[in-house]
Amino acid sequence: MNTKPYRLLIFGAGVIGSVYALRFAQFGLDVTLLARGKRLEALKRNGLSYNDNGTIKQISVKTIDTLENDDIYDYIFVPVRYDQAESSLTAIKNNKSKTIVTLTNTIGYDSWLEIVGDRLLPGFPGAGGDIKEDVLYAQFGSQKHQGTIFGEINGRTTERVKELAQLFESVNLHYEIQKDILAFHISHIALAIVNKHFYTNDGMVDIETARSVKILSKIAADIKQNIHLVEQAGIPVIPPETKAMGELPESDIISRYRQMLSNDFIIDVKLGNHAVSQKAEILLLDKRFHKLITEMQP
Repeated sequence: MNTKPYRLLIFGAGVIGSVYALRFAQFGLDVTLLARGKRLEALKRNGLSYNDNGTIKQISVKTIDTLENDDIYDYIFVPVRYDQAESSLTAIKNNKSKTIVTLTNTIGYDSWLEIVGDRLLPGFPGAGGDIKEDVLYAQFGSQKHQGTIFGEINGRTTERVKELAQLFESVNLHYEIQKDILAFHISHIALAIVNKHFYTNDGMVDIETARSVKILSKIAADIKQNIHLVEQAGIPVIPPETKAMGELPESDIISRYRQMLSNDFIIDVKLGNHAVSQKAEILLLDKRFHKLITEMQP
């Protein structure tokens, strides 16, 4: 490998944190996973269990349950839900590590900057999946625009951004250095919050209901409306695939979602355990997205 021996911490052992820890560990990098509760117990007992094309395998990963202030890492990755981000960053606040990479949804960085300052390097994960009975069923995106996305808030390509790109190359992961990371995040939220239509009062709709015209018509209408609102607010819609989605007829969006919801992996991502636990995040982002867009209207 042509990268220096980085020390990496992943702050959170959910689906996203686990799949990055797995990839880093498989390539022999020095990675530690911060976990708590039953997840920590499972990792200590069995290692990181994961599905590899139908075979359940394990890999040993270092774990901690508390981050000490003088325990220094080259990169701390924070792959948590939006509604958990502030509490996670507060737990990291007094640690002396210089770069904190958030891999999560957001519509802005002000509150995060107040906590960790310019150590913040916003990003977005290029992976998805589920954890079932302590086994990770997850995968990384196969194309560049489905890779890990990150970038400085000011759009500059700094040394730490270049080094992070090298790190991802060393573990054979697609990535994209995003020059307008805030526009990307807001554009992504415009699509992500339509998943609210998959929720019921006590969980998720079943697969047949999810694929129904009733649900998918609401999703298609919301996608077009949300992307239009982003454009109206003067925010670039990034990437071009998201912009193009807003220009499709509703019938095409419905067909596209139907096709996605015939794939077992996508069904897990949209309707599985991980999606159920995302409900508070999606509803909070929906509220804040519309508030932000209203405030930005010319």
